[in-house]
Amino acid sequence: MPNIILTRIDNRLIHGQVATQWSGAIGINLILVANDEVASNPMRQGLMDMAAPSYAGTRYWTIEKTINNIHRASDAQKIFIIVDNPQDVLKLVEGGVPIKQLNVGNMHMSEGKRQVATSVAIDDADAEAFRKLRDLGVEIFIQRTPDIAKEDPEVLFK
Repeated sequence: MPNIILTRIDNRLIHGQVATQWSGAIGINLILVANDEVASNPMRQGLMDMAAPSYAGTRYWTIEKTINNIHRASDAQKIFIIVDNPQDVLKLVEGGVPIKQLNVGNMHMSEGKRQVATSVAIDDADAEAFRKLRDLGVEIFIQRTPDIAKEDPEVLFK
């Protein structure tokens, strides 16, 4: 079974908070960005590689490739999966990726979304995906950085 330390939703994917705070706090050595668009965009991958911590490898896989290949990971790989929306997390879980914990870190405000936490805006489709993830046994929490208090995740299901 792959050693998935944490999965995080963050629209920005790999950036300063992920590189300097989360990666060290949770003790990972591999960051896997599961995102269909980024998997085929070498320029975005290069920018994220510059932000990634030097002690962690990076992979940029589609959702499908993640589902099909995550079980081949070595036990020595301490994996931090980063996605940009709850629907992709749901696809991963329904596809057999053993995600036990989901950190909701940053979901930008955009048209049709409502602000439910400090850095989280959702729409009805997001709320439905979060409800399904909860029903599948995924522990969901809202926390921007590891050094601040968690916010109430119940706001994600309404």
